[in-house]
Order: sequence, then structure tokens, then C-alpha cells
Amino acid sequence: MKNIFNPRLYPQLSEVAYKSVLFRTTDRSDREALSELGMRGEISFVQDKINAQLKELIKLRNPAVKIGSEEYGGLIEKHLAGRNIDDYGVWAYYPWSRVLVHILDEEEFIEVRTNRNQHKITREERDALSKKKIGIAGLSVGHSIALTLATERGCGELRLADFDELELSNLNRIRTGIQNMGLPKVIIAAREIAEIDPYLNVKIFKEGLQEQNITEFFRGGGNLDLFIEVCDSLDIKIRSRYEARRLKIPVVMDTNDRGMLDVERFDLEPERSIFHGLLDSFLDKEKYTPIPDSKKMEVLMAVVSFNTLSERLKLSMAEIGKTITTWPQLASSVVLGGAITAEISRKILIGQHHASGRYYVDVEEILEGRPHI
Repeated sequence: MKNIFNPRLYPQLSEVAYKSVLFRTTDRSDREALSELGMRGEISFVQDKINAQLKELIKLRNPAVKIGSEEYGGLIEKHLAGRNIDDYGVWAYYPWSRVLVHILDEEEFIEVRTNRNQHKITREERDALSKKKIGIAGLSVGHSIALTLATERGCGELRLADFDELELSNLNRIRTGIQNMGLPKVIIAAREIAEIDPYLNVKIFKEGLQEQNITEFFRGGGNLDLFIEVCDSLDIKIRSRYEARRLKIPVVMDTNDRGMLDVERFDLEPERSIFHGLLDSFLDKEKYTPIPDSKKMEVLMAVVSFNTLSERLKLSMAEIGKTITTWPQLASSVVLGGAITAEISRKILIGQHHASGRYYVDVEEILEGRPHI
């Protein structure tokens, strides 16, 4: 149990800024710490729906049985087996909102929360995914990806890297509140994940992915099983792929235009050229060297295959630095990117997808085509 009253940790610093604090009131020290929290006026709202969660647990364990509403009381008492319901499970405290929530303990919580995944995700697949580690670099498109992965519970650990803070212009595509402006994007995403599932392990890299932390990001606490790259820096896009290839870690990238999705299976093809060989004329195949500034736009156009971009993005690229400051991104495309990236990530991690390549889920093209019925 962490001492959350240590000024070094509480309430704005270190991991308490983005992780919930879990109290088990059957433990005396936890019970006393929670009581002290209340006496200090640090709890602004208490949500206790443990009875409803137990009803859900009982129902999903007996799907073929029609249970009358009057029967649940006795079934819950039987399940508690003499334990006090107030001490059952865990009390999760969120320092940033000062909210305290009573929830089931980890195994039962996951059982109930993921029940509606079945059988699109089987229990065996869920358990396998719970052991996987995914790293995400870039928390604009990456915010949608991280939240989708967390909501589906598509992994057991997320490592999030982004150096940027939330600005008002980010709110056309990042689903969060205006009260979070000025906060690091990684903190915002990590807090939202903790509010969905406090048992999911999240590590943050507030300085973004860079040379000084790339080893810790990819290897700290065990190698990543999958790397999702959706950052803006061309140098980091390239450098991170050299690292992923060296460690035989597959890479996925969503480009946020025409549903363009890149898959590079360095785990299966450790000699594969990065970016499908599109940059072979610019790079040393074996060793990373930074791209000169004079070449960066040419290299970027090669990465995205400029001629295949949507017409509106092509036009927008010509306006950067004239009528707009950077390339446009839409919430609809970002949400789509979160969905297709989470889908391909799951299939890679459970062994259902093995091919490298570039794929398109072009909604505009699909909707302009002939309807099926």
C-alpha cells in the first residue's frame, strides 16, 4: 500500500496524478488511510453500486436461469458467505476528481466488464491478451487507440508516450473536456483509462519517445509485444522502427487519411525494410541516421505515398504555412483509426493476422460505392 499522504506522491505528483489508489478495507492500514482521506475532506463524491455489480456477476454466471428480482438478495448473501458487503471488493479513489468508487476485486471486475465481449473475444483470448504489452507513441490519434484498446481490454499493459499538452485546437479530435487544457496528453489518456479500468497497467512517458528513453519504452519491465506509432516526428517514426525491428516487435501505424493502416511484422520478418521499402533510397538499411532537414518533406511524401492521399489532404498539404499551420485531422477519422488499429492489434496478438502491408478502410470510397441492399 503506497503512502498517499507523502507530499512527494500526493495529490498532484508522480503516478497518483494518473492512477487510482485502491483500498481493501479488510486491511487495517488501508481502512485507516481511507478514513483519514475522508476526515481531511479529500473525498467529494462516493459511488457505491457494489450490490448491482454482484447482481450482474450472479446473472452472467447463470445465463440460462431466469432469476426473479426477489431472489437476488439471497443469492448475493450466499455469494458473500458471511462477509460484510461494505468490505467486499475494492474502493478505488481518483485523486484528480476526489471520487471514491466501490467496485469488484480484479478477477470478478474483469469477468463482468468483459462479459459482453464474448464470443467475439473468447475468454481464452481475453486471458492471453491480458499478458500483452502495447506501446503507443503519439496521443492524438493514439488517444482514440488507447481508449479503444482499454475499453475492449485488448492488452494488460499500455505504455503511452507524448510530450505535448492539450490545446483548444486539439479538441476537434481528442475526446476530452475543456477542463483538461494545459495537461499532458498522456496524463489525460491515462486518467480516462483508470476511470474505465483501474486494474489495467499504464505507464507514461511525458517527455515523449526519444533517444534517452527508447530502451525503457520498448524493454522496461519486459519487451513490448506490439508497437503502435502515430506520432508527428519523422525522426522518431524512423528511429523507433529500427528499434522495433532490432527487437523483433511488430509495428502498426494509422495515418488518419482514407483509413490508411500500415502493418510491419518485424517479429516474423526481422530483415524487412522499414516502411515497406518506401524509404530504401533515403536510408541505410542496417543503421539509423537522422534525415537532413532539407530532405524531410520528400521523405514524408514517400512515407505516405502522396499520390494515394485523399484529394482534400493533398490540397491541404499545399496550404501548410500559408492558410493553415499543419495537416488537418477529423474526429471521425481519428475514431475510425482507433477502431481499425485496435482490431488489427488484437488479431496480431492472438495470432490471427500475419501479413505485413498497407491497408485502406476508405469510408468515403465505400459510401460512394454501390450499397449491398
